[in-house]
This record gives sequence, C-alpha cells and structure tokens, in this order.
Amino acid sequence: MKGVQGQGKYWDPVCGKQLDETEEQPSAEYKKRRYFFCSERCRRAFEHQAERFRLNELARAGALMTPGRVRWGLA
Repeated sequence: MKGVQGQGKYWDPVCGKQLDETEEQPSAEYKKRRYFFCSERCRRAFEHQAERFRLNELARAGALMTPGRVRWGLA
C-alpha cells in the first residue's frame, strides 16, 4: 500500500513536509495503508494519534460527506 501521496509525491501526515524518497524514511502501516515520515519523532506522533490523522486526511478528501448528511466531526 502507498502512503499519503499526491501526484507521485509523498507527504509526512504529521508535519506536512514533502518527502522525495521513501526508501530510507521511517514508515508505519495503519488500516492497510502505509504512511511515510521525515523522522522517527513524526512516526511516533502518528502512532499515538493515528486515527485522528486518518480522519483529517479523509476530511480533506471530502470522504466524510454524504448526500444530505454530515457525519460527526465536521461543521
């Protein structure tokens, strides 16, 4: 599975830094998706609050919106 990616580029979900190479970068898998990080510090922060980061990512993509209804967490 690929990590947080946009047009062939990877982004650290914690600090938002663009990652050019993922081979040497720390990574973690959460809910069958691999996330890449700029440092071990960002990886540990993600592991402590992985669900929050995943929900933020889904909200940015508009996945929490359903026709005629907004699920919890969005105003």
